[in-house]
Amino acid sequence: MFIAILTYKKPLEEVDRFLQAHRDYLAEHYAAGDFIASGPQTPRVGGVILIKAESRAVVDSIIEQDPFNINGIADYRIVEFTPTMFVESSLSDILK
Repeated sequence: MFIAILTYKKPLEEVDRFLQAHRDYLAEHYAAGDFIASGPQTPRVGGVILIKAESRAVVDSIIEQDPFNINGIADYRIVEFTPTMFVESSLSDILK
């Protein structure tokens, strides 16, 4: 399991120019089962994506496709972790 923490490098006006393309990218990876949850940080200085992937190399290849990455909109910090506790046991099937 991985968490991608995005930090915007450009003003919000520039972020907003690529927001729909970024949302389309998110939808594609939700449909593929790669993404579990995502959303903007508060305050709006970037975003967070919870990613289910086999390896860091897979995560890197997914991030390479993000229009925010392609267009230099955001920096990405990737955190790998192993989920071991869940609010509900059924989540372990989704997150592992």
